[in-house]
Amino acid sequence: MKCFESNYILALFSGPLLSFDINDHTAFEIPLSNVSQCATGKNEVTLEFHQNDDTEVSLMEVRFYVPPSQTDERQDPVEAFAQNVLSKADVIQATGDAVCIFKELQCLTPRGRYDIRIYPTFLHLHGKTFDYKIPYTTVLRLFLLPHKDQRQMFFVISLDPPIKQGQTRYHFLILLFSKEEDINLTLNMSEEDVEKRFEGKLSKNMSGSLYEMVSRVMKALVNRKITVPGNFQGHSGAQCITCSYKASSGLLYPLERGFIYVHKPPVHLRFEEISCVNFARGTTTTRSFDFEIETKQGNQYTFSSIEREEYGKLFDFVNAKKLNIKNRGFKEGKIDEYSDSDEDQHDAYLERMKAEGKIREEGNDSDDSDGSGSGKYDSNASASDSSDEGDDSEDESAKKKAKKAKVVKEKKERKPRKEKKQKDKAGPKRPMSAYMLWLNSSRERIKSENPGISITEISKKAGEMWRQLNKDEKEEWETKAGEAKRQYDKLKKEYKESGGGSTSSPRKEKRKSGGKKDEKTRKSSGGEKEKERGGNDSFKSREFIETSDDSSSDSDHKSKSKKKRKKKESEEEEEEEAVSTPASSEEESD
Repeated sequence: MKCFESNYILALFSGPLLSFDINDHTAFEIPLSNVSQCATGKNEVTLEFHQNDDTEVSLMEVRFYVPPSQTDERQDPVEAFAQNVLSKADVIQATGDAVCIFKELQCLTPRGRYDIRIYPTFLHLHGKTFDYKIPYTTVLRLFLLPHKDQRQMFFVISLDPPIKQGQTRYHFLILLFSKEEDINLTLNMSEEDVEKRFEGKLSKNMSGSLYEMVSRVMKALVNRKITVPGNFQGHSGAQCITCSYKASSGLLYPLERGFIYVHKPPVHLRFEEISCVNFARGTTTTRSFDFEIETKQGNQYTFSSIEREEYGKLFDFVNAKKLNIKNRGFKEGKIDEYSDSDEDQHDAYLERMKAEGKIREEGNDSDDSDGSGSGKYDSNASASDSSDEGDDSEDESAKKKAKKAKVVKEKKERKPRKEKKQKDKAGPKRPMSAYMLWLNSSRERIKSENPGISITEISKKAGEMWRQLNKDEKEEWETKAGEAKRQYDKLKKEYKESGGGSTSSPRKEKRKSGGKKDEKTRKSSGGEKEKERGGNDSFKSREFIETSDDSSSDSDHKSKSKKKRKKKESEEEEEEEAVSTPASSEEESD
């Protein structure tokens, strides 16, 4: 604390009192026996005081600013002040000896190794830097949770109000034990006192696993039940799910009445606090999903990076506990569909790109095998009577055009569509099912019971009512449907015997009569076209491959290629005339 009139307050330690003087006058005093903790910071000391449960208002903590000392640089004034306070402070206010002591237990929150001293009314955590006093009245719940590796155990103590370390608040005390660690424990009480105090819950001499001894002693002193995981079992057989919360990896335990996440930061959510849950796709990969929990206060907790194999187990657990699932319509009954990753699905665009790549490679191979580019164009183009210069120009132009030519993808032949079955209107009508007979008789009743109901809602409502009918009621309508089916079979037989339903459809007759003829004409026309092109089958361009689906597009392409060839031949003739004309004029002059 800064001073008045350019002076600092002088702190004096006299026995169990800490007094602060200003100009040789005492400003106030602090009894050090009321100090429960002394924490240090940079040029700052914080004193915490014991809580008085009998008073409505009590002093919790006081902070003092300690200016840096220039006289003695070897000793830190902040540490010196803290040591003077702790030497006289009653940190734990212990009345009598501890019932038992557990040495150097591994604590995850707050982190470190602590000695736990068990007193009749409170728990004392003694560490290298900090000491904590935890009254049993502040303990809300106890949890004993098995680790996923089946070799360790978590013992979680829920606290309210929490323990404090500076500005940090710890609502949970989490201890981690190894299952293989055993202990022989002797209580610092007589057998009569143990029997009288704990009524058979504890005995003077006990032995067993360390986590069992700690949980058993805490249960007897706090007088609260220990919560363990219920019937939930994940994909790997463990009673928890590996996930991440706020960028830290941990374990989520589905309990009989809530969820608890261990460990950084710990979260406990009871079912009565939960408004709804949501299953969402993972933001980074499709191999995992996110589990979102929204509370009635509007807070949202997202547990991410859960393996997709855990989805079915978790969904069934949430559904069994009758929690409100936000996206139930999308997820219910479609677990297998969700579990399929996007990588396994067919990608049409990728397949098309691969096919085009293969066609390009084939085109490049044909260009390398035949330098003239005859694999792309008709071989008749080289059968001209031009000079050597004309042949070279033709080869160069053919190569250029071969490079610029677009690759035409071959199309697969489509299977012929199946002919639709013609409905015989003169024949007997098919009978109704048991459900449809019941629906026709119940439709008006549904409308009267639900005024203003739409047609789609009537069918939904009818489906629900039909499922709720008992076996005897359904059997009545199934009997009626069976009678209608037998009557239908009888009428159908009589109808067929009288000659009805035997005529085939006109489309089928047309196909039967004209199918072969069309095929012959198609073949003959195809042969004539090949003769027109010169009858050379050694090389065929991809543009001239004919299929049943794209005959019209191929005919257009053929006509364009013929026009180009004619144009090219006319240009070559003009060049020959231009070359031959000056030669004849020179002869005449000679």
